[in-house]
Amino acid sequence: MKYGSFAKVYDKMMDEVPYEEWMEYIEEIFARFKVKPEIVMELGCGTGNMTNLFAKKGYETIGIDLSEEMLAIAREKAAEENLEVLYSCQDMRDFELYGTVGCVVALCDSINYIIEEDDLLEVFRLVNIYLDPKGLFVFDMNTEHKFKNSMSDNIFAQALEDCAYIWENYYYEEEKINEYKITLFIEDNNSYKRSEELHYEKAYSIDTVVNLLKKAGMTVEGVYAEQSFLYPDEKTERIYFVARENGKQKKIKE
Repeated sequence: MKYGSFAKVYDKMMDEVPYEEWMEYIEEIFARFKVKPEIVMELGCGTGNMTNLFAKKGYETIGIDLSEEMLAIAREKAAEENLEVLYSCQDMRDFELYGTVGCVVALCDSINYIIEEDDLLEVFRLVNIYLDPKGLFVFDMNTEHKFKNSMSDNIFAQALEDCAYIWENYYYEEEKINEYKITLFIEDNNSYKRSEELHYEKAYSIDTVVNLLKKAGMTVEGVYAEQSFLYPDEKTERIYFVARENGKQKKIKE
């Protein structure tokens, strides 16, 4: 599911996300696994907060997202800071690049939006295809513990300066699907325009993700609790996976 009206207020709603800390952690991963990627590509880049940070750090950067609305904001922010970033509107389940990259990242639980295992395998296989030899794939995922115990069947609401939202969250344990409906009220010519968006994320077990990465041709280098190098426990809410390119395979979907 792509973001539409949500794109207009996304950064305001996510203003507490520690992007700088994530950047530091990713570079710690680069150092730990002795890689110095020249080109970094972000899947599900949204409004470009992380992609632009990579550009500021001196990496050549590519951002891919399904939402043209989100990418328009990302391009605008990059232009304001004189950053050279290639943004491309593509589905991560079927993306294409002109060449390979040193590292692929997918952050802020964008991989959880892939709710079919076959599609997730295809994403992983495509990543492996477009990675440099022995390049790294670093991504995070929300855990079932977070969906089930932190978000669960709750309603969140907030009024901001020029917008407000109501976030209705539901977790379906049997399907391992987290559903959230966002009702937005965005200021428009001295009135408020109402819109709704429905999104789904899926909880995957560590074993499932690791097996799919291996099936896609990658080796799994690490599975970590958020911003650490410790193995996740039952209370971990966000997990980082680090995988490495290990030979090329053909696309599943031709």
